[in-house]
Amino acid sequence: MILALSLLTLGMQAQTVERRWNVGLIGGITEYQGDLGNKFLAFDRNTTDKTFTYGLTLNRYLNRSFDFGVLGSYGIWGYFEPDRPNFQATMFNFNGTVKYKFYNGYMLKENSLFMPYILAGIGVASFKGSQTSEGVDAPLIAGAGVDVRLGEVIGVGYQARYGYLLNSDSRDLLEQGNSNDAFLIHTVGLSFNLGQRADEDDDGVSDRNDQCANTPANVNVNRSGCPVDTDKDGVADYQDACPTVSGTASGCPDRDKDGVADRDDQCVDVAGSVALKGCPDADGDGIIDSQDQCPTEKGALTLAGCPDKDGDGIKDSDDKCPDVSGVKMFDGCPDSDGDEIADAVDACPNAKGPRSTDGCPDTDQDGVHDGIDNCPTTAGLASNNGCPELKREVQALFNRALQGIKFGTGKSNILPTSYPILDAVAKVMAENPSYKLLISGHTDNIGSEAANQTLSTNRAEAVGAYLIKKGVSPMRVAATGYGMLKPVDDNKSAAGRTRNRRVELKVEYLKTVTEVGTR
Repeated sequence: MILALSLLTLGMQAQTVERRWNVGLIGGITEYQGDLGNKFLAFDRNTTDKTFTYGLTLNRYLNRSFDFGVLGSYGIWGYFEPDRPNFQATMFNFNGTVKYKFYNGYMLKENSLFMPYILAGIGVASFKGSQTSEGVDAPLIAGAGVDVRLGEVIGVGYQARYGYLLNSDSRDLLEQGNSNDAFLIHTVGLSFNLGQRADEDDDGVSDRNDQCANTPANVNVNRSGCPVDTDKDGVADYQDACPTVSGTASGCPDRDKDGVADRDDQCVDVAGSVALKGCPDADGDGIIDSQDQCPTEKGALTLAGCPDKDGDGIKDSDDKCPDVSGVKMFDGCPDSDGDEIADAVDACPNAKGPRSTDGCPDTDQDGVHDGIDNCPTTAGLASNNGCPELKREVQALFNRALQGIKFGTGKSNILPTSYPILDAVAKVMAENPSYKLLISGHTDNIGSEAANQTLSTNRAEAVGAYLIKKGVSPMRVAATGYGMLKPVDDNKSAAGRTRNRRVELKVEYLKTVTEVGTR
């Protein structure tokens, strides 16, 4: 019956190409080989009556030479021999294999009636029974078989599948030593191919013969499944804007060969870009050359395509300060403080001021602008660079301090005769909180330079310490020694040396120092 059905369906296509999934129902017997003996290919009644196996198969077509498949079977296996030890157990066997097909077009035709193959893989086997060591093993699988085609959907076949157990523990309790157990399953079965003759793009040409898969619906195709191209320009008619005239990418003529069809090209005789409708843009700034005032330099549309390096909105060709951001009223040069006086002529470019003071403010409103005011936050006199002038009595006091502050000979201890002058200085500092007092010590040239430097420093610091003790803030007092570096008279005479040995007092304002009481 099988042979007759096979002859009737010889013209059918091979199922694995068009129908890639196959399921099967199988049944057969399992044979034992091991330390107890070998029952492979014995086919005696003790085996065939007691070791029936059944199961399911699932196969997936990979290509014309290979399939991948899984098998799950359940049945009895064992060793049955009169007058010898015997055992019997259940075996669940699940394995995955790769099948090599001899009906792949190299040896036999793909639509051959008989379809022989070999297979190999690995699996999992579970054993259970009172006469066996229960557990799970991992058999190595090898086998061969042949299927007979009954049609596109149905087939029958025979398969012998060999499994060698890897576990070192014996699966039969009667054997001794290491396990050499193996099984051979003989099955026959009925298989069914799933799916249908594939034509994914529904163009009337099967996927197997379709050289242009995924063709859109309702497109005219040729016998190879590819869209018709009437003018043979490589652009299918359904995509060809000019289907009867040979063209380029769009299917239409393109005289300047810039990828923009002549009918859409605004510069038909000059190659350009698609984005600019076929017109050229030499500097790549997005402005076509015919409208670009600087066609070889990249620029902004708002500046007619010309560059603006400093980004001030004035094109470089009109910008007198092209590397510094500026304003239009000064032809691109900066006015940092926004007082409408260019930085180049602004005496105070970062502070807003009127033209009458060269662009500088006058913070203290003393008529001396901050650009030249040494005391910009304290009202002063123009004759004193914007700083206030010391009162005559304060200046006289500081002048008396030049020679009025006395120390022990060669020492830095202040003599009591100096206290009244220092107390008066402390009072002046208390009455004028804006003053900062600079104390400088000086010596004559008697002795070494290092010794005189130390002595002058110690004397200046001694004066500062006295004033701090009298309530003057340490932040308002600074003491420095200059040794014999700044004489005010000739050291050759006793009178000159006396004048050179002195302590000078100066008042510091915000910016510079106004000298008082010198000499």
